[in-house]
Parts: sequence; C-alpha cells; structure tokens
Amino acid sequence: MLRIAVPNKGTLSQPASQMLRDAGYRQRTDPKDLICRDEANNVEFFYLRPRDIATYVGSGDLDLGITGRDLLVDSGVPATEMLDLNFGGATFRWAAPDGALSSADEIGGKRIATAYPGVVERYLAEHDLKAEVVRLDGAVENAVRLGVADLIADVVETGATLRQAGLVTLGEPLLRSSAIMIGPAEGSAPAGVSQLIRRLQGVLVARSYVMLAYDVRADLLDSAGALTPGIESPTVSPLHREGWVAVQAMVPRKDVHRVMDELYELGARAILVTDIANCRL
Repeated sequence: MLRIAVPNKGTLSQPASQMLRDAGYRQRTDPKDLICRDEANNVEFFYLRPRDIATYVGSGDLDLGITGRDLLVDSGVPATEMLDLNFGGATFRWAAPDGALSSADEIGGKRIATAYPGVVERYLAEHDLKAEVVRLDGAVENAVRLGVADLIADVVETGATLRQAGLVTLGEPLLRSSAIMIGPAEGSAPAGVSQLIRRLQGVLVARSYVMLAYDVRADLLDSAGALTPGIESPTVSPLHREGWVAVQAMVPRKDVHRVMDELYELGARAILVTDIANCRL
C-alpha cells in the first residue's frame, strides 16, 4: 500500500486534500483524523505537521509527501521534488534597514535572522558566503531593531510588515516556494506512484485550461484554429448548416475571455466555455 504524508494544518492543508480529492483519492472527513485509508486506490494517507513531512519521506518511512519547497530545503533531508503542485506560493527575500546595504552581495560577515536557517545556509553555501545565522521562531522583522541581527531573510508578500519595521528588500529572492510532491532521493518508486503523478498532473492541467466550443464558417476555420490550437489540435465536426463547422479545443483559462472576444469578431457564434474536472494528456 502506498503511504503518503499530507499537511495536517496550515495554509497547505486544505488545498492539498482538495487536490487529492480532485484526483480521485479518498480523504478524511474529520479534521481530527490523522490517518485515512483509501482501499479502492490502495493508498494510506498520514496527516502530519508540514515541517515534519520531509523528514518522514527522506527517511523512507513514507513513500511520498506534500509539503512546501521551503520546508524541504530547510529540512536538509535526502528527499527530492517530484511535482510542483502550483499552490501555496511564497517568496523569500533579504531585508535590511534602508541604506544599510546596497545589495545582497554584501551579506557576507553579517548576522542574519530567520525562521528558515536551512534555506539561508543553502544560499550561503551556494554563493560561497560566510555569515552568522540567527534562528528565530517568528516575528523576525523585529530582530534588527532589537539588535540581534543586521538583516533578515523571511517570506515577503506585500512588504507592509517590513516597511513598518523600517526594512527594505534587497536584490532577487533567495527562494521561490510552492507546494510540491516529494519522494525519497534514492530507491525505485513503489507501485502506484506513476498513477498518482499522472492524476495530479491531470488536475493541474484541468485547473489551467477550459474547453471552448464554437461554430464557425468553414472558410474561417484556419483563422479560428490559430486562436484555438488546443493541446494537440482542435476537434472539428461538420454541422447540418451548409458551410459551417463545430470546433472544440482546450484553451488556457487565463486567456479564455480574450479568445472568445476575438472569435466573435472573426465571425464565430454559439461560443461556449466548459470547466474541465480532470484529464489525461
């Protein structure tokens, strides 16, 4: 039976469980449950603290896990990223008092406060820099004002909290994180892993695309097809109305309104959009 770790709480918990449901896997109905067995798919889910998941997967005690890229890097355990799940995004940046540093290249020799020492230490090692890492559990924005650090490394969303603390960001992000599926760094994948990955990839595609259907004159089909090329090619069927065809194609969700407008201007009619629940490509 495939054994998979799922975040028990936090911002990754609900999206992870919903994605697994969308992929056809049974999930717990009571948030207090810590184990859920999906007999139909031969999978057992364990609900764990997100920060602990990489440890269980890296040790080989669990086959797969869903966690944040930041938590995987911070753990330092031998686990590998298998699939970006495209939710739970976070950006880690350097921040220091305005005017104290001109760029991130000057962090060498400084004291850096962070709740993610593993992330910072990996960056320092990759860039051959030496610095003192001050580990804190939270509210690292106050570390500089309280005198325990010269700069911080933390998740930055709008930057409002940093500005309140008199800090500004430096240079490019040191890490862009999102929810990922991870597996052990070594060893062959157990039965069921390939199927799980395909199902999750199907969910990701379904969330990014919609099915667009429309009618158009046959002599305009090439122009319409250029707007809706689909994944491989559009599906075209003749209509009872002479000289017209019906077209179906997958279109990126983010572009669908623009494409509908351009199709209408071209002369297409009966333009319909349908959500895709899942797919295999």
